[in-house]
Amino acid sequence: MKRDRDEVEEEGNEERNKRKMEIVWQTPAHPAQKQDYIFHNGKRHVRPYYFEFVSHVNKRWEGKTIVDLFAQEFRGRSRDYYVSAVKCGRIQVDGENIPVSYIVKRCQKISHFLHRHEPPVMAWDVEVLQNEPDVLTICKPASVPVHPCGQYRKNTVLGILQAEYGLAPLYPIHRLDRLVSGLLIVAKNPAKADIFRQHIEAGLVQKQYVAKVVGVFPDAEQVVDANIEYNAREGRSTAEVGISNGDTTLKGKAACTKFTRISTNGIYSIVLCEPVTGRTHQIRVHLQCTGHPIANDMLYLSDDVVSRSTLGTTADRAASLSGGSPETSCESHKEEYKYCSEDFSIDPMCTHCPNLAPNGYDGHEEGLWLHCVRYTGPEWVYECPYPDWASLT
Repeated sequence: MKRDRDEVEEEGNEERNKRKMEIVWQTPAHPAQKQDYIFHNGKRHVRPYYFEFVSHVNKRWEGKTIVDLFAQEFRGRSRDYYVSAVKCGRIQVDGENIPVSYIVKRCQKISHFLHRHEPPVMAWDVEVLQNEPDVLTICKPASVPVHPCGQYRKNTVLGILQAEYGLAPLYPIHRLDRLVSGLLIVAKNPAKADIFRQHIEAGLVQKQYVAKVVGVFPDAEQVVDANIEYNAREGRSTAEVGISNGDTTLKGKAACTKFTRISTNGIYSIVLCEPVTGRTHQIRVHLQCTGHPIANDMLYLSDDVVSRSTLGTTADRAASLSGGSPETSCESHKEEYKYCSEDFSIDPMCTHCPNLAPNGYDGHEEGLWLHCVRYTGPEWVYECPYPDWASLT
């Protein structure tokens, strides 16, 4: 029996509406959960999910068409994608659908609804060291950012602690770069976080890290007192030594780090690093100044900046553009991820599907041989065990 065309179209519309109703648009208020993660090839992946990105029209954006705004400010996707996103309501202004020719006005709310793919991190445990009434200390694994930033939201220390331990809200009291491992101190309430903040701002906190560097580090204590200037575009800091006078002015901010050799095997050295100040990449660039950079730090192993296009786009770069033991066997490291409908549903508009990781993530990265081991303040001390690589025997 031949079916009526209108009947078929009506059923198709019902199915599309059903799929549309099944979409749950997450916001930053949605907590991370255990089932959000997929472990593959020694990496912790996040199941792709629907997410509402919200921004507000600033002075630079004012007067642009909605498509021009996205095409010029968010270049991770094509102009054609943004045209389609506006037409189907994936991009809205003040909660309303708008035409592609719509001109935005100052302070308007812009929502971009998309299928979010986060970069993976290494599948090492986020180990809780001490769990006190007001303070939590953990051993942060390398490759995991502390808090949501760039493309990272659930694949963060705070997201994992919430998903696996039910710990939230939490307030990190100091910074550890994504590729750095070691001690992270987290307050459990704003009042305790404020006490730590006051100690840090008053210069009452001493920090210690260990690093594995190239060559035989000098036996005597080394003090590097060199200004540091961070170039956000390159994702790299530079150091400048000298004295400012009427003719020349040193660039960057004052920075000082003390270094003491712990051990050496003639090829590498383990060095205790004590930053007096806290500039971006301070320990890394100051170790470069000594002629003994961190042995696996591709950014500072030489004075020449390695081309990002040559190395490929790492998750560090992906984040700037938008951020225990592995649970899989060594044999699985050779296996590429193959899409499985049980893992997640493909979104027809998504530019990353059917991959787990976002486009541009090449997967070739490792944690730095730089590890935070101790924080000391007024009447408190927190420590973290040394990593395996700190033993040269």
